[in-house]
Amino acid sequence: MVIANSSQRGSSRRRLAPDPMRRRAGPEPHDLLLGMAPAHLPENAPAWVCAALKAGWPVVVRRAPADPARVAIGVRGLAREQRWAGWMPLAAITRRLRPEALGQREPAMLRDLPAWRALRDLRAPLNALGLAWGVTGGAGFELASGVAVLHPDSDLDLLLRTPRPFPRDDALRLLQCFEQCPCRIDLQLQTPAGGVALREWAEGRPRVLAKGSEAPLLLKDPWRIAEVEA
Repeated sequence: MVIANSSQRGSSRRRLAPDPMRRRAGPEPHDLLLGMAPAHLPENAPAWVCAALKAGWPVVVRRAPADPARVAIGVRGLAREQRWAGWMPLAAITRRLRPEALGQREPAMLRDLPAWRALRDLRAPLNALGLAWGVTGGAGFELASGVAVLHPDSDLDLLLRTPRPFPRDDALRLLQCFEQCPCRIDLQLQTPAGGVALREWAEGRPRVLAKGSEAPLLLKDPWRIAEVEA
């Protein structure tokens, strides 16, 4: 199923406004970072966190305030309950992997899991939107690290960068496409106000929850900068 972005139809002569999301030059939520070492951990960090960093596993940027020299990150282990939140010095970053760098990758271990089948099925319709998209969550971590963390019941977490308003009709068609997939798809629209669940936007709710680095906001339109900054 190919889904064309209706906002692009007949837009070849239209001058687009500057992309408000391009102002963010540093690490963004869902980016995977390499370079954090056990030396950057507090003394009370769990032993499994230290082991994950020694193994060279990436950490993920999370939504939380941080001082100018650091970025809020999360470390994951092999067990579902192994999640740890901390901060990484920006100077320690040796590599940054954005979600869109992972969308066309295949997992190092070719396991026949529903999430991987869904990813292969969705590449064509997502590419047809003409917007940057990528893989996050456990699937993104496995694609970046080669560490097998997905299981048969895993969801597929995706991100779609929508710096300009994403038509609700397009969101609904995309959601209907997801219903045909072999696993649950959790796609987040990355808007100027933060992350918005595709399902909330597609359902036409009067206000949607936008998750930014500060407190989440309930907004009518997460693309209206005036409303976001009010």
